[in-house]
Amino acid sequence: MRDISLQQALIGRLLRSLLSTLVVMIALLPISLKADAVSVSHGIAMHGDLKYAPGFSHFDYVNPDAPKGGKVVRSAIGTYDSFNGFVVKGTAADGLGKIYDSLLARAEDEPFSLYGLLAESLEVPADRSWIIFNLRPEARFSDGNPVTAEDVVFSFDILREKGAPGYKAYYADIEKVEALNSRRVKFTFKHAKNKELALIVGEAAVLPKHYWQDRDFQKPTLDIPVGSGPYIIDSFEAGRSITYRRNPDYWGQSLPVRRGKDNFDLITYDYYRDGTVAMEAFKAGEYDFREENSSKRWATSYTGQAFDDGRILVRELEHENPTGMQAFILNTRREQFADPIVRQALAMAFDFEWTNKNIFYNAYTRTHSFYSNSEMAATELPTEKELEILKPIKDQVPEEVFTKVYRAPETQGDGKIYTELRQAKRLLQTAGWRFKDGKLINDKGEQLTIEMLLYSPAFERVVAPFIRNLERLGIKSNIRLVDVSQYISRLRSFDFDIVVSGFGQSTSPGNEQRNYWHSSGANVEGSRNLIGINNPAVDYLVDQLIQAPDREQLVLRTRALDRVLQWNHYVIPQYHINKYRVAYWDKFVMPDTRPKYSLGFNTWWFKEAGVAQ
Repeated sequence: MRDISLQQALIGRLLRSLLSTLVVMIALLPISLKADAVSVSHGIAMHGDLKYAPGFSHFDYVNPDAPKGGKVVRSAIGTYDSFNGFVVKGTAADGLGKIYDSLLARAEDEPFSLYGLLAESLEVPADRSWIIFNLRPEARFSDGNPVTAEDVVFSFDILREKGAPGYKAYYADIEKVEALNSRRVKFTFKHAKNKELALIVGEAAVLPKHYWQDRDFQKPTLDIPVGSGPYIIDSFEAGRSITYRRNPDYWGQSLPVRRGKDNFDLITYDYYRDGTVAMEAFKAGEYDFREENSSKRWATSYTGQAFDDGRILVRELEHENPTGMQAFILNTRREQFADPIVRQALAMAFDFEWTNKNIFYNAYTRTHSFYSNSEMAATELPTEKELEILKPIKDQVPEEVFTKVYRAPETQGDGKIYTELRQAKRLLQTAGWRFKDGKLINDKGEQLTIEMLLYSPAFERVVAPFIRNLERLGIKSNIRLVDVSQYISRLRSFDFDIVVSGFGQSTSPGNEQRNYWHSSGANVEGSRNLIGINNPAVDYLVDQLIQAPDREQLVLRTRALDRVLQWNHYVIPQYHINKYRVAYWDKFVMPDTRPKYSLGFNTWWFKEAGVAQ
């Protein structure tokens, strides 16, 4: 017996020695091999750690016990003719996102973190070259069918093949999507440099294969679609109104990412011809909640008995979102805007300071950056680290990128912009234009002509002074006012000279930048590259931004891109505000804590008296 015990002891010591050696060997493995380790988690953050630990009960910015009930009426402008918002054709109804769920849901108090919705967990390697989602067994579409991995595969296939062009650009780095079984779906990416893609695929709407596979996905339709989200379409009057009903059988209502949200039983969008008519309807009590984007209306229209006696409440709610770039967008596909010197000259005819004082009641801040109100805005000279990013394209970008900080033209605000117009004339002459009989003409004797395309009469008062200044430069200018449907159609086909539009930004810029600026979308109808940018230096920086390995590099690479966009004078920057301006009938309660990065109206609820309406 002693011999056996001694033998066992020797074997034990040998095993412990081998185990210790193995631990040391693992510790000495190259980092590239360690990167193959796979983490299983309830969520994923773009950079850094998740705020909410496994098993969290709800987000901090909701009331988890918010009462359900009531009907809220909101407004929309124009009309609609489709319940398919995934394609170029047709005008989609407002609110369609409420009927769809995605694999993951965003936390609106973190820069870019997602947590399980349709997916109960995810598996991802350190280099994020692929990701696996494990679907919840209880996930259901509104018709009772289970949400499966095949539905996820179908959704990404059809969006890339038949959806709006933006989807193809957004998902360009997906190598393949495969169903491993009915509840496990794997995304494999073309390379490990696009770390955001693991999050992006988690945010996409998942469509039911059994509903769409025998339908023409590319056609507008008013057939009520099947979704998996908290709401279903209850009723509609084509082009005039649409009502969503909170699905009483919604499968995910008790999930941590859904608790305290989607508290209204019914949500109706009523359509109005324009903003002025909609404003009067609001004051008459025709709808309940309004987010204001006109400084004039904000300063002058929110008056009357209902405001005085507190039946209508008016609030300015600050946020920490990047405000992006709202601007006069110049279509560089047009011959007259191909030269950046011409574009620079035109910017000098927009007198923001006068406009802000006389039209906007000094409500706005001038925008200078495509990433305004964020740490990613290029507001100082480039640092050494940023210069390293710019070095490979030094010969392809304007010299000012390295030597100056861009500022949009500034005036005294008194309307006397003689100095700016003289400078604009010199630039135009440098670009080959000349003045004859009060007209700005080219070497063919053709006058420079510009059409401003608008869909809202309210913006004419902003454009009209700009046009007067352009005419002082010998430029023939006019406003073309069209309805919303025609406006959308012309934007999609790039049939415009100048439009007023914007490029919204998030706290974590990524793949959407390809759709905004990359040459791959310059001539693809329906893309968000409205400017028509076809610039190898911009393409390079967009790719660098998408491949940023950490937050520091993301900020630096975004600033580098910002500089190149600024100094190419692609747009005439306008203005921004870092507040939500809202007015609402005194029917609602909002949580004590608001989300940093959204308005959060879907976390509000009706007061006790309002629930019984």
